[in-house]
Amino acid sequence: MHLTLTVLGTASPHPRPGRPCSGYLLRGGGAEVWVDAGPGTFAELQRYTDPARLTAIWISHLHADHSADLLAAAYAFAFGGLTPAAPIPVYAPQECARRLAGFFGKPDLDFLSGILDFRPLFDGHTVQHWNLRLTTRAVRHGIEAYGLRAESQGSVLAYSGDSGPCAALVELAATADVFLCEADIDEHRQGEQVHLTPEDAGRIAREAHVRELLVTHVGPTLAPETATARAAVAFGRPTDTAREGDTRII
Repeated sequence: MHLTLTVLGTASPHPRPGRPCSGYLLRGGGAEVWVDAGPGTFAELQRYTDPARLTAIWISHLHADHSADLLAAAYAFAFGGLTPAAPIPVYAPQECARRLAGFFGKPDLDFLSGILDFRPLFDGHTVQHWNLRLTTRAVRHGIEAYGLRAESQGSVLAYSGDSGPCAALVELAATADVFLCEADIDEHRQGEQVHLTPEDAGRIAREAHVRELLVTHVGPTLAPETATARAAVAFGRPTDTAREGDTRII
């Protein structure tokens, strides 16, 4: 089975009507992985799968627009009748479990250990679930943050997470079939490079020799279609906009 990517949400930095924040359902090699848990994405996830059947959850960084719906998932798994048969691995930055425990007023998440199994990410982290291989690279975002490379039976998806321009993104996306890449900002503020412009996204895709660029996480200063058009000029190859509800076979 090839990889499939279902877009659950793309909004930045807050959800909008019909447009949750960052979140994706990745399927391949017998595995189902919820990639980023932005506000609104847990509800959308339930349109496409039973969350209790997830193979894993992968979180790029702990800004709320990429992680806040872990709280909704914890309530669903613990109290809402969606209890998984075994604890679901959650690959996330080191502080993720502690922050989630804080929402419950607990010192730790031992009381949720039967449903979620937190495993800290690091640069170069690699894990195999069935025939799906997930490789993590540290990226540039001002806090601990990661991009993802997913591979199954010859198909490759790369995901930038949130990042400024950095060599790790080019390495992560090298020869990928699809590069799912943020284009959050219109231009860089002086001294700040923690997000990508559309031109950055297109340039990185070109340097990485990817087959297709899929633009996501476009901020409020840009229209997604405008960002995609600008990225396409810089990339010079097929470029599209990630839209909620779309499923793409890779």
